[in-house]
Amino acid sequence: MKFSPLARSISLGSLAIALSIPMAAQAAFIEDSKASLELRNFYMNRDFRDAPSGSQSKAEEWAQGFLLRYESGFTEGTVGVGVDAYGFSGFKLDSGGGTSGTGLLLPKNHKGKVPSSYGSLGGTFKARLSENTLKAGTLMPKIPTVSSGDGRLIPQTFTGVHINSQEIENLTANIGRLGRMKQRNSTNDAPILLNGFSGNQGKRKNKSTRSNPTETSKFDFAGVNYNWGDTGLSTGYNFANFDGAYKQHIVNGVYTLAIDDNQSLKADLRYAKTSEDAKSGIDNKAISSMLTYSLGHSSFGLGYQKMSGDTGYAYIELTDPFLTNYVQIRDFAATDEKSWQARYDYNFAGLGIPGLNLMTRYIRGNNIYMGAGQSRGKEWERDTDISYVIQEGPLKNLGIKWRNATLRSDLSGKIDENRLIVNYTIPLM
Repeated sequence: MKFSPLARSISLGSLAIALSIPMAAQAAFIEDSKASLELRNFYMNRDFRDAPSGSQSKAEEWAQGFLLRYESGFTEGTVGVGVDAYGFSGFKLDSGGGTSGTGLLLPKNHKGKVPSSYGSLGGTFKARLSENTLKAGTLMPKIPTVSSGDGRLIPQTFTGVHINSQEIENLTANIGRLGRMKQRNSTNDAPILLNGFSGNQGKRKNKSTRSNPTETSKFDFAGVNYNWGDTGLSTGYNFANFDGAYKQHIVNGVYTLAIDDNQSLKADLRYAKTSEDAKSGIDNKAISSMLTYSLGHSSFGLGYQKMSGDTGYAYIELTDPFLTNYVQIRDFAATDEKSWQARYDYNFAGLGIPGLNLMTRYIRGNNIYMGAGQSRGKEWERDTDISYVIQEGPLKNLGIKWRNATLRSDLSGKIDENRLIVNYTIPLM
């Protein structure tokens, strides 16, 4: 396995900090520490139903991942310090015969071959003053403008600085800068990449004066979220600047109405305005929403999403975009696309089978801009997730999930996909 020099430097630096802390101050540092090892077994199969003759018609891979996480407590005193450390590794179980390339499950070397194993190390220095926390090093942010992807064998990580403040009751604030990223199937830190606009670059030609406007070493973000007490309402505003590509403003609100002990109605509304930076040509307005009615162990959801402007929705490549119709394969965020979603969830605890859950949804999009003089495109996707977590016995908390998707798209073609994921987390301390 290969570990990047930057990751090794950060990890060794974090260890040196921990060893240099006086023993008297290490009590909370050690007592509040926690560590775990997650075993993640991942099988993925993609069937390209309309692949041209002679091209790859199937992608199939199977791998075993080991995810080691350590999070220290904070030292005592006005300013507490601590360290987090991560070690991720993946081992190929099956990928060959022309079936590699399922979408970032396993890496490929410079010869296009899948190595037998790969891995990465990461370390984070952290400091806390009152209710304010600073983290520097390996980061996996989960905020509207950048949400680290964890939908494959190992998580996507970034290198940067992130400050989180909860000093004011009910208010959470975030600010920071990211400089590098490491993809889910990579061992190397690389510049932060821009997504491909769902395969559609939009109505305007790229007018950027920069040599490569699709990557950056400077991604700045800031945002606030406020929980309005017992009203059931929370609201937020977030801003991001992908240097050389876009500036983004996101406003959102979530309101939950408790009808009675067995019923509730939840409204999730999101609006994003993304404009160009350095004449990149990016121009998008995105409205997305989801209305969910919960009754007992069932919930029923209806969603609507609309893109307008000269391009599709812009976000960091392979992160989870802040869109209600971002689903298993597609994001339904191409230029001018309009889409709706119908979703149903059921918790089988209502039938006496706790730990068993079902989710199924259908999303249809249309009005996709396909190019000047071309007819508007359309697409649909159907997803089903079935998951079970063992509730007792020697395998308690072992999770099994099957994810199935069917896509028919004028942009991405015809794809049938299956994922089988088995995971088990072992607490180490």
